Amino acid sequence: MNHSQWKTRRTRELLGEQVEESPEVAAFRLEMHYARAFGQALYDRRTALGLSEADVARRANMTEDEIECIEEAGTVPTLPLLQRLASALESELDIHVTPDTEATVRFQAPAA
Repeated sequence: MNHSQWKTRRTRELLGEQVEESPEVAAFRLEMHYARAFGQALYDRRTALGLSEADVARRANMTEDEIECIEEAGTVPTLPLLQRLASALESELDIHVTPDTEATVRFQAPAA
């Protein structure tokens, strides 16, 4: 789904029209929801630690652009990437997903 299709769909929803959603669009929407939740959690933990994107990138052996892309929900991270970022942020990563597609993502200080 490109930007103009997304905008048209959103406009139709706001007008109260019933909009059918294909399984592909539903999967894409869910993927974007997870990417936003993870990007926000990464940003929150990074700023709480007073780290720049460059600091996290260096610690995770990544580029600053890659960190920025994740924080802006431009990618859905893989499990190995999640581990690298948790390590770089000296954190444990807690991901909670429910059947109704809600997701909570939180980096937190390791348990003592």
